[in-house]
Amino acid sequence: MTLRNIVNECDRCLYTANHPLGIVFDDENICSGCRIHEEKDSLDWNDRWKRLEELVSHYKLSSQSKYDCIVPVSGGMDSYFVVHNVKERLGLNPLLVSYNKQWNTPLGVRNLANLRKKFNCDLLLQTINPISIKKITRTTLRNFGSIYWHCIAGQTVFPVQVACDKKIPLIIWGGHQGTEQVGMFSHLHEVEMTRRYRKDHDLMGFEADDLLSAFDTLSEKDIWQLRYPDDTELNSVGVRGIYLSNFIRWDPKAQHEQMIEKYDYRTCSFNRTLDSYDFVDCYNYMALHDYTKQLKHGYTKVTDHMAREIRHGRISRNAAQNIVSKFENQPVNYLDKFCSWLGISQRSLEFVLDLHRNPVIWERTKDRAWVKRNVGKRRNKDFHYSEFEASFISNSTIDRMLPSEYILIGKGAD
Repeated sequence: MTLRNIVNECDRCLYTANHPLGIVFDDENICSGCRIHEEKDSLDWNDRWKRLEELVSHYKLSSQSKYDCIVPVSGGMDSYFVVHNVKERLGLNPLLVSYNKQWNTPLGVRNLANLRKKFNCDLLLQTINPISIKKITRTTLRNFGSIYWHCIAGQTVFPVQVACDKKIPLIIWGGHQGTEQVGMFSHLHEVEMTRRYRKDHDLMGFEADDLLSAFDTLSEKDIWQLRYPDDTELNSVGVRGIYLSNFIRWDPKAQHEQMIEKYDYRTCSFNRTLDSYDFVDCYNYMALHDYTKQLKHGYTKVTDHMAREIRHGRISRNAAQNIVSKFENQPVNYLDKFCSWLGISQRSLEFVLDLHRNPVIWERTKDRAWVKRNVGKRRNKDFHYSEFEASFISNSTIDRMLPSEYILIGKGAD
């Protein structure tokens, strides 16, 4: 018996029915994510862009001394591409806002500084005190096996808070994960950022106030900066958050390579995925966070990357399966760094993480080792995919030859 017998798996990409965002399959056993991806080849993207131009024209101000919109950014992911389209193509004057994850890499600090300089934009950075962040991380790690809750909470709430405070109603986000991965919406729905989507899908059902408990050390002073503005504040400003991926044929690999050539975006290789473009700004996303995803959901970020590449027609399903098999069980880097930061031992970390292993996916052997249930080896030892791996550009290192440690605040000079 294989995992496919237990959990339905798409005949086109590598996603299964237990995807945490929710996914459905049609009569041909093709998942909703693949079906929505087909829209990319049928929609008139020139018309979609005109639709975006019309939409943002209502927010464009005549004064260059005021901001037309807010763009959330970081030293990784799609920040360069979003700012490029917002400023250079739409002609808007954006205020860039960034939430400090506090696990910053030298490469990420450099990319964020370079972004600000290349586009000549103002940047507003929020850094919550590290003591509160450590307390929140201990709580979310213990209660639902997540180290990244505070990062996602901060990244999705700080731009909204700034929009309310500065009365800038338009927020322009990059790709919509629910649409891109699992086809939760059509591009034509033009879904926007909402409090409910953020809580249910980004934050695993937990708002900041839900973390408070009589049995925990967290208090109001620790979580208040991660609290979403109330409806009265949002409505008074008219805040709305649109996703650029509804108006542009979204292709992260091609987009990053355009930004590498045009704006000197820097990248690095990872040992748990071959995509060298995503999350180069964080020591933990492609490492410990990726591992917790594997424990809870049975797959890692390399599966997301390969499902995307299959859909874009750059790799076959069989080749993608072999790449996943190569990368998904690689060692987790930087555990010592995280444990030192949080003040726990690696053994304690492993104990807590094991409490959150999905029993449908994992079982213990007689010698107490953890293995996946009923999963055979996918990898074909005779299969060669070095050419495809080489198609991802790695032009730097995550630490940039500097001391390998978290950077709380950095200037990012070359």
